[in-house]
Amino acid sequence: MTGEGAAPEGGAPPKSITGGIFFHAVIQGRDITVQLPPAIKPALSGLPKPASAFTGRDQHVERLLTDLAPATGDAGEQRTVLVSAVSGLAGIGKTELAVQTAAQALRQPGWFPGGVLFVDLFGYDPERSLSPERALEGLLHALGVPGEHIPGGLEDRQRLYRSVLAAYAREGRRILVVVDNASTTGQAGPLLPTDGITAALVTSRHTLDGLDARLHDLDTLDTDASLAVLDQALRHARGDGDTRFTDDAEAAAVIARLCAGLPLALRIAAAVLAASPGRPASHLAAALRAEHTRLDKLARPDRAVRAAFDLSYQHLTPDQARIFRLLPLNPGPDLATESAAHLADTGSDRAEELLQQLSEAHLIEPGSSWGRWRMHDLVRLYADEHGRARSTPDQRDTARTRLFTHYQDTTEAAGTHLETVPGPRAPGFPDRVAALRWLDAEHTNLTATGSAAPALGHPTITTSLASTLFHYLEYRRYFDDLIALSTTALAVCREAGNRHGEGGALNNLGNALREVRRFEEAIDAHTRATAISREAGDRHGEAVVLNNLGIALREVRRFEEAIDTLTRATTICRETGDRHGEGQALNNLGGALQETRRFEEAIDAHTQAATIFRELGDRHGEAKALYNRGGALQQTRRFEEAINAHTRATALSREINDHHGEAQALNNLGLALHEVRRFEEAINTLTRAATICRELNDRHGEGQALNNLGIALRDVRRFEEAIDTLTRATTIFHETGDRHGEGQALDNLGTALREVRRFEEAIDTHTQATAIFRAAGDLHRQGIALNNLGGVLQRARRFEEAIDTHTQATTIFHETGDRHGEGASMSNLGGALLQTRRFEEAIDTLTQATTLYRDAGDHHGTGGALNNLGLALRQVRRFEEAINTLTQATTLYRDAGDHHNEGQALDNLGLALQEVRRFEEAVNAFAQATTIFRETGDRHGNSQARMA
Repeated sequence: MTGEGAAPEGGAPPKSITGGIFFHAVIQGRDITVQLPPAIKPALSGLPKPASAFTGRDQHVERLLTDLAPATGDAGEQRTVLVSAVSGLAGIGKTELAVQTAAQALRQPGWFPGGVLFVDLFGYDPERSLSPERALEGLLHALGVPGEHIPGGLEDRQRLYRSVLAAYAREGRRILVVVDNASTTGQAGPLLPTDGITAALVTSRHTLDGLDARLHDLDTLDTDASLAVLDQALRHARGDGDTRFTDDAEAAAVIARLCAGLPLALRIAAAVLAASPGRPASHLAAALRAEHTRLDKLARPDRAVRAAFDLSYQHLTPDQARIFRLLPLNPGPDLATESAAHLADTGSDRAEELLQQLSEAHLIEPGSSWGRWRMHDLVRLYADEHGRARSTPDQRDTARTRLFTHYQDTTEAAGTHLETVPGPRAPGFPDRVAALRWLDAEHTNLTATGSAAPALGHPTITTSLASTLFHYLEYRRYFDDLIALSTTALAVCREAGNRHGEGGALNNLGNALREVRRFEEAIDAHTRATAISREAGDRHGEAVVLNNLGIALREVRRFEEAIDTLTRATTICRETGDRHGEGQALNNLGGALQETRRFEEAIDAHTQAATIFRELGDRHGEAKALYNRGGALQQTRRFEEAINAHTRATALSREINDHHGEAQALNNLGLALHEVRRFEEAINTLTRAATICRELNDRHGEGQALNNLGIALRDVRRFEEAIDTLTRATTIFHETGDRHGEGQALDNLGTALREVRRFEEAIDTHTQATAIFRAAGDLHRQGIALNNLGGVLQRARRFEEAIDTHTQATTIFHETGDRHGEGASMSNLGGALLQTRRFEEAIDTLTQATTLYRDAGDHHGTGGALNNLGLALRQVRRFEEAINTLTQATTLYRDAGDHHNEGQALDNLGLALQEVRRFEEAVNAFAQATTIFRETGDRHGNSQARMA
């Protein structure tokens, strides 16, 4: 290398420096121009060999290749992305991703004709870490610069290095620079090109946002990719004949889960198995299950998960290391900054600063929303190991107590905002919405804390959380959590001899068991809780438990016992002056009375409950009593009063911003509007209910609203929409684990499928619903599903099967004492017998159905049975009886406001009148039927009447 204008020895082209000064081997210069000697052969093939087992990173490779591709415009065009920085946890596969991407880029024609420079900076290994000066020396050697021409200072080496890269780029020999394992921006920055053409890849455990690079965060592998890495790595080591992972898919899945998607751990697990050809995959899976030895098992002589984490841990400051060691004390999967501040006994700002630094080091990662943090499972084990080793200086027990107390106190404060009774609310939350938001975010942490607390020496935390979380878990329908937490609290109270707490835990457990339809267990829990309250002379507690026991008894159709139990609860509340408890007991008593069709008494009970809640200022309770009253009014076909009650309930809920209650009231209002055939209003109302539930993330409520909406759509003959809506309801109930709701939605879906003549699908759907109800032990719903199944079998002209199915339904309704259901199934059975021309049996069955309906006070059902009976009488030529029967059916339908069925009865009446040659009356009946069908939009019925 010579100064400007000097003639070089030999024939090699000169390398010139403009404005430069020589200091022995050091070059200082403002502008360096390098001409590359063709005789020098640079070492531009130092890329490590790509691993054979590489999967799950296709999208990352694709994004990086997009950044590495050469510019496609003019020769002088500068690229937007010159440097890509890949960051992530130790062992996440950053180096492998860079190597695999570089290998693919080198194979692209014209992308990197100059080759690749690769340097491992060992940034996290204090013994092997390369300074930028040393790294540049090696890179310049690789580029063909003789050692005697490499300057000694960082700045000069950096200038020369970048000039050489630029010279290669100008000659069409673009180079890819891969800088692996950098710990800081200062270590990697001097190695990056600046010519606007040369591209670079950098990997680091830290997010190096100071590099002016395109940042790529690398996450763990999903389950499928993890399983593929295990299998590929084992086959590579032992050959395709080693199929231990594919032969034992269950063990492979366990190993993948315990390695938590960390490629280093997965490769080590495969290597451990490869080292022992006779070792089953299940044996390794069992070995990895033990948390306290898992990191020891994930090690080979040349690599180990713990060793990889050690290199990151050594770089932490004392404050960072302390909070890192404390984080595993949180029993849940993630942690809020506020909770971490309590854990570390520091301010929120300082906690956030430390957590952000740990995140940038990829020892933790951001959670589902800003301000929440989570740990990789193996990092959590690693941090806990260090935490246990430094338990005394870190004061772990005190830290855990601070965290648990924070959860307990904040949950109690949030719970006051879920109360429906007027009263003071705890500070800390501005309103119910904010309280629910916090509970939603912390739900998993709180339930995990409640379950873990007794074993960690904090039993009172469990009993407190079990009590204060009850309303929230019930509201969000987290019944499995409620059962687990109540069971744990029950054990704590029994061990401590706390009878009062034991009764409360049993009561909560019973409520949760009832919601998952484990009714007998719920009744047992409530019965034991009642006995404890009675023994203690706690009349208030006894009334509370009796109230819940009555609800459970109603669910298993032990209605008389339910009425007696709820009446006792009402009496105790009156005697003790517990007006609010009295209102709740009356409201539930009204529900039980409805089941025995004592509707007037039910209406009175709900009315009294609404009055009490109104006087107490409990508008939430008032709204609930009102829409229950509306349901009872619907049963007596006082639909306008029912609509009024539901409308008031909706307005009350909206006024107090109880959107959940508003959705429930709208749901009931939609059903009432449907009953008076105000279908469009019903559809709009139920759509609003479903929308509110969706916005509240109340999937169960959304399923209920969609179920009712599907029925309304079916009844206006919008069958495809009904099928879609009911299918969505079925999916929601299935996903939320509500098998009973799923059965109801399937049953309704079957009726919609029947209307579009998709009979086989309808039969299958009703059969599924029947099986669900049978498995749940719900005989009543099983009877309803069987009745509907019989209906579709009739439509499919499988009459003998229909007769058998309706007979089963009739037997069930008779055994359960459901006179109304028995009437419905007998009415349908009569219709099936009619189709098989077993007219006398049909007449007898339909006569019994008519009597059952009349006894139950169901005028609408009576009209249906009479209509079918009239058809049967006509078939055996008992025309006068048929005319009389069909006239009665017409009158009943007219009085009930059911014009659609009135039209059908008139149509059948006309046919009977024709038979006895009473033509004028027949014409009049047909004319009335035609008018009704036209007005109700039933074109099929209209055509039938015209033809007749």
